Amino acid sequence: MKEIRFRLILILAFTALSIYLLYPTYADYQNNKKISSILERTRSDLKANNPGMTNAQIESRLSALEDSLKTADPSIAETKQKRLKLGLDLQGGMRVVLEVNTIKMLQKLAKNPNEEFNQVFKEAEKEAAVSDEPVVDIIARKFKERNVRLSRYFGTVRDEDNDIVSQLNTATEDAVSRAMEIIRNRVDQYGVSEPSIQRQGSRRVIIELPGVAREEETRQLLQGTALLEFKLVKDPQLTFSIMQKIDNVLAGNPPQDTTKTDSATAANQTAKTDTVSSDTSANQQLTKEQFEKQHPFFAIAMIQQESNTADAYVKADQRDKLQRILSRPDVKQVIPDNVEFVFEAKPVGKNDEGIDVYRMILVNKNPELTGGVITDADANIDPATSSPIVNMAMNSEGSTDWARITGANKDKRIAIILDGVSYSSPVVKNRITGGRSQIEGMANLEEAKLLAIVLKAGALPAPVDIIEERTVGPSLGQDSIKDGFTSGIIGFFLTATFMIVYYRRSGSIAAVSLIFTVLFILGILAGFSATLTLPGIAGIILTIAMAVDSNVLIYERIREELAVGKTMKASVDSGFSRALSAIIDSNLTTFFSGIILYQFGSGPVQGFALTLMIGIVASMFSALVICRVILNYMVAAGIKITV
Repeated sequence: MKEIRFRLILILAFTALSIYLLYPTYADYQNNKKISSILERTRSDLKANNPGMTNAQIESRLSALEDSLKTADPSIAETKQKRLKLGLDLQGGMRVVLEVNTIKMLQKLAKNPNEEFNQVFKEAEKEAAVSDEPVVDIIARKFKERNVRLSRYFGTVRDEDNDIVSQLNTATEDAVSRAMEIIRNRVDQYGVSEPSIQRQGSRRVIIELPGVAREEETRQLLQGTALLEFKLVKDPQLTFSIMQKIDNVLAGNPPQDTTKTDSATAANQTAKTDTVSSDTSANQQLTKEQFEKQHPFFAIAMIQQESNTADAYVKADQRDKLQRILSRPDVKQVIPDNVEFVFEAKPVGKNDEGIDVYRMILVNKNPELTGGVITDADANIDPATSSPIVNMAMNSEGSTDWARITGANKDKRIAIILDGVSYSSPVVKNRITGGRSQIEGMANLEEAKLLAIVLKAGALPAPVDIIEERTVGPSLGQDSIKDGFTSGIIGFFLTATFMIVYYRRSGSIAAVSLIFTVLFILGILAGFSATLTLPGIAGIILTIAMAVDSNVLIYERIREELAVGKTMKASVDSGFSRALSAIIDSNLTTFFSGIILYQFGSGPVQGFALTLMIGIVASMFSALVICRVILNYMVAAGIKITV
């Protein structure tokens, strides 16, 4: 038994680790099952108690209930994040292939284009649609055929064609990278879980959005230009006044003039109307439960008393709840149409409980300036303060408007907003001329670089075109999971039955090892956050069939050794050692094939290759370690083994 102790510990460790990695998948399945049950009961109750409600109203109520159920328990989101991820073909959703239109971007960069220039670009656009050759190379070749130097339209007169081609290639590469950054930011803001955004070739982007079914909305999301806006932050007095009205609505009080509110709800409003929190002297006698009941808005959106602003601070786990509150029709009635609440992109810190806290500000709905005027942005260190900064450059039109805006709003804050999220809200100290501006307040240089990328990405986005779109319904995804699971069970039982019939007791050991093989495959996929796809299930089924190859080689060797009169123990040892080289050779060649498929394949082919490679490693471990431990134990215990 001592000789198998280490192997037994290794088996138990891998088994326990696989179960641990797969537990979030089981927990997520149970959570979804529970939530679905609650939603179905609620749907039945709504239909029974409110016969006048339309299907749209019922679905809206159910959607709000589902969101509240998922946000009420943080473990639901945690298990969903750690679960075994499902691909688009199993979960349903949208797959979109975008092409960055670099030709239009190059047309904007050109100087003094004429009829010949337009003709060349028309020809290049047609050729690029059916060719993988870089667009810049096509354009350069066509101009060369006409004996026209590229410096006629790009760069300077002194630039050689090769230098201009290099510059344009860099510009197009940067345009595709910035387009991907914009798309990734929009998808994240859209709230898609487990999106996949990959580049294909020189100018295409493949986007997979599991669980998304609203096609028109998704098209607008992906094809829209990144929206960079500069908006004025509203005065603290007005901000607090609106917040107080919202608080009154949530507390069940009718809208009223906030100058006449009770001192218990705004103790220091006469001195400073922008300081309400649960720590004010008027509210210190209230318990936490009483304060939450009397001031439901300020219990979530907390205001710092010592601050000179009306910025609200919201815990990360209550952010979605607050957004739902602000979307309520009765709350919208007390918020003026020309203002809106926005969150900052990153948390300002953590509270005493270790939870991230986000800042929320009130800004004008209409921007003072948009990001179309930004021509460049770079991150650097301020030599005067040694703090990170971001420098922005604007075109001539933007420079004029920026000087006017900053001159008219001294000592006021202007929020820099990208796709509805604030990245900075600095105070205007002086009138800014020359089209250059500076953003301060970043925690470090890395954050400043990120902000510079975002600003630059919104400044010059290349147009994107949808060239392929595919929608997979959730019911089809469920059918795929069901069919794949059924196929796996059938494959397992057929393989196991053959082994048991042909090798009897030894075949039963091989069948047990198959269970461990599948467990290890799924555990590895979950541990490395890999995505299980329909081709991946096919790879697992193929692995089940291939896994017993090693057992067949081993058992045939054991039969040969027994035939020459060796003992069972000697035959088992000799069978494993003699079959080892053949097992390694056969599995290694298949593994190399999987590497080639994964490296040069895409999408479904990669999913198949990944599970195949993992399955090869898992099946070898099961055959060479698990089966041997069981056989050695049976020999040591004197249990008869039939081969």
